[in-house]
Amino acid sequence: MGFNLHAEGTNDPKDVRNWRIHMVAIIASMSAVTMGYDTSVIGGTMALDSFRRDFGLLSASGTYRDTLQGNIVSTFQAGCFFGSLLTFPLAEKIGRRKAIFVAATVFITGGVLMTAAHGLLAMLIVGRAVAGLGIGASSLIAPVYIAETAPPSIRGRLIGIFEIASQGGGMLGFWINYACDRTISSAKADQWIVPLSLQLVPGALLCLGMLICPESPRWLASHDRWDEAEKVLVDLRALPADSQYIRDELSEIRQQVEERTANRMTFREMFKRLFQRGVRNRIFIGLLLMACQNLTGVNIITYYSPRIFETLGLTGTTTKLFATGFYGISKTLGMIIFSVWLVEKVGRRNGLIWGAFIGSIPMWYIGGYVLKVDPATAAAQGDLNRDG
Repeated sequence: MGFNLHAEGTNDPKDVRNWRIHMVAIIASMSAVTMGYDTSVIGGTMALDSFRRDFGLLSASGTYRDTLQGNIVSTFQAGCFFGSLLTFPLAEKIGRRKAIFVAATVFITGGVLMTAAHGLLAMLIVGRAVAGLGIGASSLIAPVYIAETAPPSIRGRLIGIFEIASQGGGMLGFWINYACDRTISSAKADQWIVPLSLQLVPGALLCLGMLICPESPRWLASHDRWDEAEKVLVDLRALPADSQYIRDELSEIRQQVEERTANRMTFREMFKRLFQRGVRNRIFIGLLLMACQNLTGVNIITYYSPRIFETLGLTGTTTKLFATGFYGISKTLGMIIFSVWLVEKVGRRNGLIWGAFIGSIPMWYIGGYVLKVDPATAAAQGDLNRDG
């Protein structure tokens, strides 16, 4: 079985699974590339000798460096948090396409601030916060945009592109740091500027791509712009306006819009509904799963992987960055293998259970290894020195 974005066993005409809808999904998934890249690149960049020199960290203690990296990471997360809060009102007011464009512009602004922060920690931190604001918004709007433009038969597959792009961007961030460490002299500021500046590439592609992408037909319909919604569907599905498929999809959208209008609630009513039986349980399960996923430590490893490998006894910047690169590869391959070949066979629940179990094994091993061997102390004594 190969990688196939086309669903099998459906009655949809082949025309709806065309290059246009895949292009829209790929362009929107540039927001996932920016998210994955920006998340993974900062830890390795801070480990580069040129970065530590230009920002006055060469003589800083390990505690100070760890605190600083924690502050830089937390400001990015704070930006993502507030950006996510802006998602719903922004996307509902101006549309999915324009909202993604605005979020991408904000991200690019943050990326420029980071790249230009030569020795200015305050400017770097502000840039991280601004970039987080853009990513927090775009990473939530983009999957909704993909889902609303995709035909039902391949909707799941197209949304899967978003996650593949996220992991791929993360892997790219790890290896870009390694490549810059090996090919650019630490005497040059370019060694840390290049990794940070490259995050502007997917951001720019997202920004420019949104200029040629259509608005979500469902958003257009919800704002009583039915002629435009029909035109977008005709273009995306590559079918004539009088085809039965277009008529049926428009009818489905109309029914959903009418139901939503008839059951429109105030904010207070929607908030009260969150605590109703059934709704409350679903929300609790979703929140619990996301909390547990974060508590596994996967994000900590992503942000602080060079420092973590240092505590495991790996010394030398090149060696640590090389190890983080393989960590990125394993994450990306694991996600692709599961989403393409296993998810439909083992199911979502079993995949979650087995994925959590398999992921816990190396964490237990690393914890036991550090507790028993104390590799950082051994490396400091020269026993495990593997400087690259």
